[in-house]
Amino acid sequence: MVYPSFDLAGQWALVTGATRGIGQHAALTLAHAGANVVCSGRDQAALDETLIGLSASGRQAVGIVAELSDADQVRRLGEQAVKASGGISILVNNAGLSHVEPSVSATVEHWDETLDVNLRAPFLLSQTVVDGMIKLGGGSIINVASAAAHNGLREHAAYCASKGGLILLTQTLALEWADYNIRVNAVSPTVILTPMGERVWGDPAKRDPMLAKIPLGRFGYPVDVSGAILYLASSASNMVTGTTLVVDGGYGAQ
Repeated sequence: MVYPSFDLAGQWALVTGATRGIGQHAALTLAHAGANVVCSGRDQAALDETLIGLSASGRQAVGIVAELSDADQVRRLGEQAVKASGGISILVNNAGLSHVEPSVSATVEHWDETLDVNLRAPFLLSQTVVDGMIKLGGGSIINVASAAAHNGLREHAAYCASKGGLILLTQTLALEWADYNIRVNAVSPTVILTPMGERVWGDPAKRDPMLAKIPLGRFGYPVDVSGAILYLASSASNMVTGTTLVVDGGYGAQ
């Protein structure tokens, strides 16, 4: 009889935005489950902190500095990750950014940067590592979207558009790559108390009305999302592809 397993021993994962918040916790969670991890971020010093935590788990760890708004650097990250690991079987497209501003005054520069990091980079990185996944006989790609992919959010036009696009990209890649035993899924968190989440939602005037809409009565923490990522990375979700796991405390059930 076969039982679900979250064991990732012997696999290599690539996690973007791994220097803080959800990405850092996801990298450490995957390592705790047995995976070796390639992690990326913009800041070498912050990346080194994550690498220390990964090394303490006894897993192999590699850090690669990359600016994901630069398409060439995204492709280079994927190529270096494959070379360092021998093949990535788990990809977590977590890195993202948001410029909070009224739509009437939003700039082209902010729009382009948001779409480049939140949508183009996950596509290019998936495209770069997929050949290696095919050679390994399959893999799992997890895109970190947002509850803002499903409902409009004031002053987040580019962010909502990028995350909504990421959901449809997830579904499209799931359809195309199922033949190779590659599963592609997304996770859509509500507000998560990362540094970015605290910056955007720290003002009680903005925070309290949002909290009132969440039946569980709180915002999330990185561990709430990394658990969902671990499930989608593991064989426990072998029949799950093209779907979005919503981690929103019941917000979308209303």
